[in-house]
Amino acid sequence: MGTGLLSAIFFFCVLMLVYVYAGYPLLARLLGGFVRQRVWSATPGEHLPTITVLIAAYNEAAHIEATVRNKLEQDYPPEKLNIIVVSDESDDGTDDIVNGIGDPRVRLIRQDPRAGKTSALNLAMPEASGEVIVFSDANSLYAPDTIKNLVAPLADPRVGYVTGRMVYKAPDGSLTGEGCSAYMRYENNLRAWETNLGSIVGVDGGVDAMRREIYRPMNADQLPDFVQPLTVREQGYRVVYEPSALLYEDALAEAGDEFRMRVRVSLRAFHALKDKAALLNPFKFGLFAWQLWSHKLLRYMAFLFMAGALVSNMALAIQPPYSGLWSLLLLGQTFFYSLARYGQNMNSHGQQPPRLVALIYYLCVLNLASARAFWQFLRGRKQVTWKPRV
Repeated sequence: MGTGLLSAIFFFCVLMLVYVYAGYPLLARLLGGFVRQRVWSATPGEHLPTITVLIAAYNEAAHIEATVRNKLEQDYPPEKLNIIVVSDESDDGTDDIVNGIGDPRVRLIRQDPRAGKTSALNLAMPEASGEVIVFSDANSLYAPDTIKNLVAPLADPRVGYVTGRMVYKAPDGSLTGEGCSAYMRYENNLRAWETNLGSIVGVDGGVDAMRREIYRPMNADQLPDFVQPLTVREQGYRVVYEPSALLYEDALAEAGDEFRMRVRVSLRAFHALKDKAALLNPFKFGLFAWQLWSHKLLRYMAFLFMAGALVSNMALAIQPPYSGLWSLLLLGQTFFYSLARYGQNMNSHGQQPPRLVALIYYLCVLNLASARAFWQFLRGRKQVTWKPRV
């Protein structure tokens, strides 16, 4: 392969990485400031529709009671809030704990045999009486006013789906926790800018609300946190971000746990993008199609650009006449990945790495997970069930 072609591949890959992680967010911020599609949000406490909180749980005995009581104690009219917990064939006592809470607003539905979160939500929806459905994970703890703040944007008839702000806690200063937290801050800023464009393209899943009447049943293998918001957008409603609706969740301390979770999410996201490919058409969906390409598809494929930049750089470093320059660029890439390895070593010895090192490591974990998920996607693999986060 000629030097010219290798150089073109290298610069293309580098430019794509810059665009995905910096260029698109910058453009979204600038364009959002120009478009400025405001949300006609009610003052929290003025818009108080009836609420059903849906929680899908599989073997969550360690967390489920605290999660349910956290929702019952929300600063929201108690007569307007009820909770449905769907136990996905749990066998660790989760069902008994939910039944033992002793509040008439809490109902348990058992899904048997086990069929995964998406099927659990589909099963619960016909039983939900609330005008608004709030989706919570089994280990998600809200601030006292989260639900009140979460439903306020739904006073705007153009808004169909609202997501809040997830704040990862890493009390032990673990590597994945620190990197995950920094990455979520980056994502939250991007969601705020995308809201100004009209709709966001990614939600948290543990702190979401939508109008009950626009819910559409999903296939068991589809990722509800991704597919349902896209379906809402297909129906012509906005999907927006509400930063005052806070969810506190512990970040995963073990890198292996984070990696497995990210592989599962990425695999289901690839299938979701395939199922919702029509939304990638800019002639039909305009700015939203550009957002979906940039924020999701290209982001999930960033591992290809990372690999392309590294491999092409390695090949160029051994070819004259500019091998010295290419060697220097290769040294920079090697240093980047060495920092990730250094952070991994610190984590394995129980040491707290610098935040920049943690973020670099977390980016590498994300892209390795996407690479593995893409390979599984090409092989036709699907994942329906899940294991609790630890």
